Amino acid sequence: MKNAGLILLFISSLVLVACDKDDEDEVSERFLLLTTNVWVSDQLLVNGEDASEGFLANFRGEAIFEADGTGSFGEYTGTWEFLENETQLRIVPQGFIPITADIVTLTDSTLEILTGFPNPQNPAETMEIRMIFTAM
Repeated sequence: MKNAGLILLFISSLVLVACDKDDEDEVSERFLLLTTNVWVSDQLLVNGEDASEGFLANFRGEAIFEADGTGSFGEYTGTWEFLENETQLRIVPQGFIPITADIVTLTDSTLEILTGFPNPQNPAETMEIRMIFTAM
């Protein structure tokens, strides 16, 4: 009887450890949506106006979010991570300041992010930057 109790305890421990491992390996739906698509810039707006030819021009093109937290964002490469229960996205392009943006929309076909950025001509003023991407 003592051996049966030890065997039961051992099996229970294995099941608990296996379940913990499975939980660590699982990724969220938002993570999969972001990392399984190649995103192509559709609209780059500053205060509601097209800025794809302005200072956001280098973000035009493809955005690729790799599962390991690296990626490419137009002409930039760098890192990314989710923040605030996957409602925000932090992108850190090499050679550019980090961007923390609210995720407005993330579906299998659309990624829309919104952030504020100091106006280079008037740093006391914040510009609203909206980037809309479609899945390729």
